Amino acid sequence: VQLQASGGGLVQAGGSLRLSCAASGSISSINIMGWYRQAPGKQRELVASITSRSSTNYADSVKGRFTISRNNAKNTMYLQMDSLKPEDTAVYYCNARVFRSGYGYWYWGQGTQVTVSS
Repeated sequence: VQLQASGGGLVQAGGSLRLSCAASGSISSINIMGWYRQAPGKQRELVASITSRSSTNYADSVKGRFTISRNNAKNTMYLQMDSLKPEDTAVYYCNARVFRSGYGYWYWGQGTQVTVSS
C-alpha cells in the first residue's frame, strides 16, 4: 500500500492550496485518514482527520480555514487550505489506517512542502 501526497507549493499569505492524498495497492477499506504537518524544529502535529463516514476533526489552529474531505471510491483524501498564514508553513503528511485481509495497518505518505510567504 502506498500513499501519494501532492499539491504543496509556495503561496502568499491569504492564498489557498489544495492537497491530495491517493492510496493505492491491496486495500479492502480505509478507516480513518488524516493530515499531519511538521514545521522545522517542531513536532509533527495533527491538522485534520476524517473517518470513512466523513466525520471530521480539526486542530484549533486551522478551524474555519481548512476543509478535509475524501472520496471513498477513489481512496483519495483532500485538504482545502484557505486564508493561509506563514505559520502554516510545514511539510504536510497524509496518514491512513488501511484494512487488508481483516487487519488494520497504518501508513504514511511521503510529505509535501507547503510554504506561505508573508
